[in-house]
Amino acid sequence: MRIFLLTFLAMLAFAANSVLGRLALTQTPTQAALIDPANYTLIRLISGAIVLGLLAGLKNGFNKTAFAGSNIISAFSLFLYAAAFSFSYVAIDTGLGALILFACVQLTMMGWAIVQKYKFTLGEIFGSLVAFGALIWLVSPGVSAPDPIAAVLMAISGIAWGIYSIRGQKSASALSASAGNFLLTIPMTLILIRPFDFNPMGIALAVTSGAITSGLGYALWYSVLPKLTTSRAAISQLSVPVLAGIGGTFLLSENWTLRFTIASTLILGGIALAIISKRKIN
Repeated sequence: MRIFLLTFLAMLAFAANSVLGRLALTQTPTQAALIDPANYTLIRLISGAIVLGLLAGLKNGFNKTAFAGSNIISAFSLFLYAAAFSFSYVAIDTGLGALILFACVQLTMMGWAIVQKYKFTLGEIFGSLVAFGALIWLVSPGVSAPDPIAAVLMAISGIAWGIYSIRGQKSASALSASAGNFLLTIPMTLILIRPFDFNPMGIALAVTSGAITSGLGYALWYSVLPKLTTSRAAISQLSVPVLAGIGGTFLLSENWTLRFTIASTLILGGIALAIISKRKIN
């Protein structure tokens, strides 16, 4: 139950990132975006690095051991995920973007599980098919062909996040590894620096995403990952579009439909079935 609750909190943080990103980066016919994707990513990663760096330093001392478990590959995966996500978000439909992102996360992590010769349970197979099928059904009606560059960027973001999640399964200290990974992204963010119009709300949304829902949320996710199989870690993330949709309904006044209710029930039911299943296929 404790692992389930912690996983659910991590998924809430991921969903909150989607809502915050939508608020900050979406441009409407009557209103410009609050911040551009480059500076949103820059502020998001630096904010996460500052908060996690302080917490890790206070806990373990301000020395290199405070950031044990971090590495350049994980940091680059984190940077690539965040940057590609932000740049794709301004030119792709929200529903189709969610499908591409989490499909690539799932395929990346499931593919790795197959390479590692993991024996899937019947519940994991059936549950993931139900959840993934319901997600496709949820976002498919009325969706037009996406901007090809935005679609490729979203796919890259999903693969990068899948790699970051896989590598987190070997993390001995979630806080130290997360803090170190965020700190290692700072030199990478230098390529994103560019002039932009000062907008307090856009900056506040980027800081909130970086410091709280990304920094603390990802550290929480890294604390849970070693206790989850790769397949179950992948399947659980299919709940994020559902949670983001709920947040969009209450915070962004988006419509709540019968289709969303049914699809959400199927997605969450499929995830629950996959997580509680025990019988493995030999």
